[in-house]
Amino acid sequence: MSYKTIIFEEQNGIATITINRPKSLNALNSEVLHELSPLLESIGQNEEIRVLIITGAGEKAFVAGADISELAELNALQGKYFVKTGHACMSKLQDLPIPVIAAVNGFALGGGLELAISCDFIYASEKAKFGLPEITLGLIPGFGGTQRLARIVGKNMAKEMIFTGKTISADEARELGIVNKILTHESLLAEARKTAESIAAKGKVSLNAAKEAINRGAEVDLFTGCNIEIDAFGLCMTSEDAKEGTRAFLEKRKPDFKGNLKG
Repeated sequence: MSYKTIIFEEQNGIATITINRPKSLNALNSEVLHELSPLLESIGQNEEIRVLIITGAGEKAFVAGADISELAELNALQGKYFVKTGHACMSKLQDLPIPVIAAVNGFALGGGLELAISCDFIYASEKAKFGLPEITLGLIPGFGGTQRLARIVGKNMAKEMIFTGKTISADEARELGIVNKILTHESLLAEARKTAESIAAKGKVSLNAAKEAINRGAEVDLFTGCNIEIDAFGLCMTSEDAKEGTRAFLEKRKPDFKGNLKG
């Protein structure tokens, strides 16, 4: 399938989505969201894809926010529909049954930061900048930023970033726990792919179980979270991957995981 605003590639179980509007600093408009949403659904159903990387086209931006030229023309009902569409995309991204890496190569502002923190973790170029500047437009984050950022950096720091609309560096983002690793601009995608290859070699069933246990457990008390883990572990034990992994360990060889989520 061809796309106007994104580039999709898949090789050896690793998929890459590139937001491709470099002249607009890859700003998210309705067209991007309407192309991205069904693509995420398709990726989630594709048993051959084991890891997803998301990045931005060009040298300046990952995604520099929502498209202000479109926002400025919306009435209240249109604005609500626009952000509901954005929320749906971010939820689909967060809920994908495979690990997702954001390779942030430049500005990740507004919707760009919201897109990145909907992924499982972030690798950032040394040139990357992060922020939620919607307050400077008389608005608030609309694609989940008030919720996801607070869960990563804590309420007080999220309030400071959102109330001031300030932009922070990659180093500051790493200190706050937003970014996992900072890389040179030139090596960012290669390092993201290297990590993706390492993840893709693991069992798909156990990766999915670990992701669900972490995400669901983060929203509940410790006792409930531990029971989520117990159930997820038991599910893993029924998979071909668990049989292969334990056999490979005992036979002193590398495992060859071929399990899938459809049984």
